[in-house]
Amino acid sequence: MAHCPECEALLEIDELEDVEEGYIVSCPECGVDLEVVNMNPVELDLAEDDDLEDEEEDEEESDIEEIDRYDDEEEDYE
Repeated sequence: MAHCPECEALLEIDELEDVEEGYIVSCPECGVDLEVVNMNPVELDLAEDDDLEDEEEDEEESDIEEIDRYDDEEEDYE
């Protein structure tokens, strides 16, 4: 058993089959993704969400491109 570092809910990780270090689980209480960082005793930490960070960077780049395109269109009208 282990506690969620976000909401302190008790998770029964050691009863799941095929669980090993690096495994990602979701907290049933708060829904946050957790990474198994140790198996003996079972310890959990917040999972790094690389996909979310990449998505946010893509959105920022898209916004910058849109602003640049808008600026170019304004120059065409002048």
